[in-house]
Amino acid sequence: MPIQSILVTSVAPMEMHRANSGQNELGNASAIKRRPDGRVYISGQMQRHAFFEALANLNQEDDEAPDGTYVSNGDATTFMVEKDLRADLGGFMITDIEGEPGRRTAPVSATPAVALESSDTVRDLLLRLSTQDDNQNIATMELSQDDDMRSAFHLDCTTLSASQRYTYQAPSEDDRGLHVDTEHVRHAPPEERKRRARLFLEATRYINAYASQARNATSGEPQKVFIVLDRRLSRKAARYYDMNDTEQERLKSELDDRGALYFEGDDTDPEATSVHAAYVNAKEVLAEEDIADWAEETMDYAETFEALEELEDFPAVEA
Repeated sequence: MPIQSILVTSVAPMEMHRANSGQNELGNASAIKRRPDGRVYISGQMQRHAFFEALANLNQEDDEAPDGTYVSNGDATTFMVEKDLRADLGGFMITDIEGEPGRRTAPVSATPAVALESSDTVRDLLLRLSTQDDNQNIATMELSQDDDMRSAFHLDCTTLSASQRYTYQAPSEDDRGLHVDTEHVRHAPPEERKRRARLFLEATRYINAYASQARNATSGEPQKVFIVLDRRLSRKAARYYDMNDTEQERLKSELDDRGALYFEGDDTDPEATSVHAAYVNAKEVLAEEDIADWAEETMDYAETFEALEELEDFPAVEA
């Protein structure tokens, strides 16, 4: 069976960070996002943002990238799935069109990054000095001292660079009718779909573009990683680093039973496979495996859904 999904879950150490700060408290007192149990977290939306920043850099330097492929800005996503990797992997929504043509569900999903243990925070005093007068703006910023952040990314290979087109049997012209058939259409050739799956895997290794933290060199690059090339659509392994030893072993048995391939890396254990080696091994196996492809033909997204033909240059909003 081909690979239907790719899941990467990891643990990354972060020190003195506010990778995804929350709302201001009491004027200029900026607070970090924190769960009721005391663990700080980074939202899934911020994780996706950092992922696509990494994806853009990797695509830019990829020798196998076809001419014209790129990753659009998050505030100006197109619907050109065949060229725009954010439109493909990140989905979009065009509010001017009703129904499937104006909406694409993202093949890539992300969990929030959550600290493995309760977090201790400190406050940093900021002074903004003015050379024009004697006024000084004073603010405090909350930082988390030291966290191991657990997160996961998942790619649905069945919808990567592909869409489903539905046929409805309408009893009258005014009624859409009943769904009677589904057709699968790919928007990129098989080799490009495989390349995008590889870029997804590589991008999960270079998560760095956190809000307000780029200049502070806060990094989400994994210290531990568990990669699954799965024959089924499953996200169960996203909980891997929140499982006890028994749960982890039973998960691996379940993956073995259905022929899934998994790779584990741990840079803290001298006897374990390194994170680098885990990624290299996973990429080599992915290159040899087939990914799910249920389509019979290849065509552009706008061509697939005729309702989009009149909106060739219309920007969409990421979904």
